[in-house]
Amino acid sequence: MKASLTNFKQSPRKVRLVADMIRGKSVAVARDSLVFLAKKSSPEIIKLLNSAVANARMQGMNPDDLIVKMISVDKGSVIKRFMPKARGRAAGIRRTMSHVNIELGMAADAKPAKVAKTAKKSAKKAAK
Repeated sequence: MKASLTNFKQSPRKVRLVADMIRGKSVAVARDSLVFLAKKSSPEIIKLLNSAVANARMQGMNPDDLIVKMISVDKGSVIKRFMPKARGRAAGIRRTMSHVNIELGMAADAKPAKVAKTAKKSAKKAAK
């Protein structure tokens, strides 16, 4: 249940503020906190979270039992530009991009559905 967002055009320092808010929370609580957060990166993090939930559904997991196990924001590529200044000089501008990786995990109190099925099969074999 992983998803990644590469070359997001915002500095990692600003994106980490949003990532720190949802780390360790359940998917529903994280989604609700991001909806009402007035930051530029929150809509993109919501999309990333929904993508990770869709990946978990494809593996047969219940989205209600998932938590944000790990979210990391790394530095991406840097676009270098110049701003004209007084007396013929130029000042450099560095526009840093971000790479965001998210990993969802099962909550501690939730039981995986696949384990329960195998336990039922082994119980049926023992009964025969």
